[in-house]
Amino acid sequence: MQLHELVNTLGQDLQRRYGEKVHKLTLHGGFSCPNRDGTIGRGGCTFCNVSSFVDESTQAQAIQVQLSERSKEIKRAKKYFAYFQAYTNTFAEVQVLRSMYEEALESADIVGLCVGTRPDCVPDAVMELLVEYKQKGYEIWLELGLQTANNDTLKRINRGHDFECYADITKKARENGIKVCTHLIVGLPKETKQDNIETLQKVLKVGTDGIKLHGLHIVEGSTMAKAWKAGKLEAPELDVYVDIASDLIRMTPPEVVYHRVSSAARRPTLLSPLWCENRWLAMTEIGRALDRNGAQGSLIEQPFIYTKPILS
Repeated sequence: MQLHELVNTLGQDLQRRYGEKVHKLTLHGGFSCPNRDGTIGRGGCTFCNVSSFVDESTQAQAIQVQLSERSKEIKRAKKYFAYFQAYTNTFAEVQVLRSMYEEALESADIVGLCVGTRPDCVPDAVMELLVEYKQKGYEIWLELGLQTANNDTLKRINRGHDFECYADITKKARENGIKVCTHLIVGLPKETKQDNIETLQKVLKVGTDGIKLHGLHIVEGSTMAKAWKAGKLEAPELDVYVDIASDLIRMTPPEVVYHRVSSAARRPTLLSPLWCENRWLAMTEIGRALDRNGAQGSLIEQPFIYTKPILS
């Protein structure tokens, strides 16, 4: 069976609701991050080098230019979401955000916004702005980088916020009709599969509309890259990632939408694991695992205990 037959993917969710293919067009708004510029901290999260997954050359381009270029790359779709992806896309004065978001929404083929940000960077004024667009009929997704619900891990990776911060803003967003997509990383240092399971359980208890899974990438320019080069850190092997990701999916209620079950990066920025270069590899293996063991939601009622560390 194909992955979309085993997982409630964003693509099929949008197809079902809009009656046609809808794609996300990634945008670079030139935002910074409060964990880099000193507002919260400096140096950023230990895993972060945004250029591993974002084309920095687009930063100087106008939003409409970026949308036009991205739409040319997409086949068989006439409706799109404007996806503000790079860094913290709520980290600016509200009037700046309004100008940028509304430039994206000028296009008749844009049906909504996906806004990637941090849980600690969504003040009331920004929430009110997003609600305003929701009330105008646009679909709004707030993509929150949680990564893990383990507060000890959040401190180790210099995330700058705790799980409670995530829980608070998630509840507020969903109460206002804003959909939340939770970003989670599998393979963070010292975390076990049980940590990943507990993170998922906490996220589901708070409530979420979507999940985006990532395997840990070791990328040039990050703090983790130094540890990796010194032989003190490893990224998860493909079989480990597939085992954990597939079981997390099986523990997820069918109504939760998976925006992504794996992610990709490219060399020379990517140092490890090199299987991340092929965006289809993990997806294919996850599909096979789900086909063998059960689709999304099939593990919800079954107890699961696992304590073997992911990393040495």
